Amino acid sequence: MTKPTPQEALVYLMVIISASDRNMRDSELARIGAIIRTLPVFEGFDQARTLEVAQQCQKLLQEEAGLDGLLSIIREALPEYIRETAYALAVDVAAVDLAVGVEETRLLDIMKNRFALDPLAVAAIERAASIRHRTIA
Repeated sequence: MTKPTPQEALVYLMVIISASDRNMRDSELARIGAIIRTLPVFEGFDQARTLEVAQQCQKLLQEEAGLDGLLSIIREALPEYIRETAYALAVDVAAVDLAVGVEETRLLDIMKNRFALDPLAVAAIERAASIRHRTIA
């Protein structure tokens, strides 16, 4: 398989965080779609390819290297300056259902270590996501 584009790698990351608890909720899939449609980082990305890219991600997860190999592929495909953005997208997808589960938390921990993210940036990203997804009730 060829190296994914940075945009494809971002889709992979959102798919694996959504699937980490083995239950891709409609709210998570809707958030992924909204992110792809609206954020500047996806400018020029063919939205019609989203399902195809998600299926590529699933195939890569099933290969011998599994999650570890896929995270390496994602890291290599992302320019360093986009890694915080990637983490922010993953956190946003995890937070959309208002409950970040154990599996999602574990995967986010792996991502922030793998991407060598600044702990202050991580804290800011996580806090901003929790604020964005609050409800009035």
